[in-house]
Amino acid sequence: MNKIKAFSVRNFKEIIRDPLSYIFCLGFPLVMLVIMTLVNDSIPPEAGMTIFRIDNLAGGIAVFGLTFLMLFVCLTVTKDRSGAFLTRLYATPMRSGDFIAGYILPTALLALIQILITLIASFIVSLITGIKLDPVGMFLALLSLIPAVILMISFGLLFGTLFSEKAAPGLCSIVISLASFLGGVWFDAESTGGVLFDICKVLPFWHAVKAARMACAMDLNGLFPHLLITAAYAIVFITTAIVVFKQKMKADNQ
Repeated sequence: MNKIKAFSVRNFKEIIRDPLSYIFCLGFPLVMLVIMTLVNDSIPPEAGMTIFRIDNLAGGIAVFGLTFLMLFVCLTVTKDRSGAFLTRLYATPMRSGDFIAGYILPTALLALIQILITLIASFIVSLITGIKLDPVGMFLALLSLIPAVILMISFGLLFGTLFSEKAAPGLCSIVISLASFLGGVWFDAESTGGVLFDICKVLPFWHAVKAARMACAMDLNGLFPHLLITAAYAIVFITTAIVVFKQKMKADNQ
């Protein structure tokens, strides 16, 4: 347990030491929250477009922010691998489970902080704009984002384990783009319909955003299927990431 704690603290410090973590994990989502709120104010009411209204925007921005945590998990793992830091640690009594927990736990804590900041900012915006956000719904939105947190961390761990320091961030950028676009963060995927919406429904991102939005709006009817789909993806990818990491560790020890 002490080994996991020490490794987790080290990884937490590594992430927050990078100024980019504040820019992308905290600053950028909040900037987008403000910009999209201003965009919503400029849309005529008769247009009937509510995608950028704060009660819909809060959940989407929260999921969007989590994609950057994936990037920083990935960067931490690739840096450790390229600098032979992990290779040296392999000679210690630490097991593969200790390493994996040491990467997951601090990032999960950062995810919680990021979500709380996003939801608090959303609540402040709701007070300014006069659009009501229920604190209970915001708490449920926080809980609904847990599968998305696990999913994004698993992506970061998997890419960081499989690919080099140069290639892995590029793959994370692709996932960030896919999650924001096919997650329906910036457009109403349901109203669009067609093949594009069918693709959105196949991937986990739209379900993660939909679950957060429904929880935030206290619309619990039909919420759980979206949660289950996101959780199923999260379980598959975190399991894959753990297996790949263990295999990579065994290969490096030989």
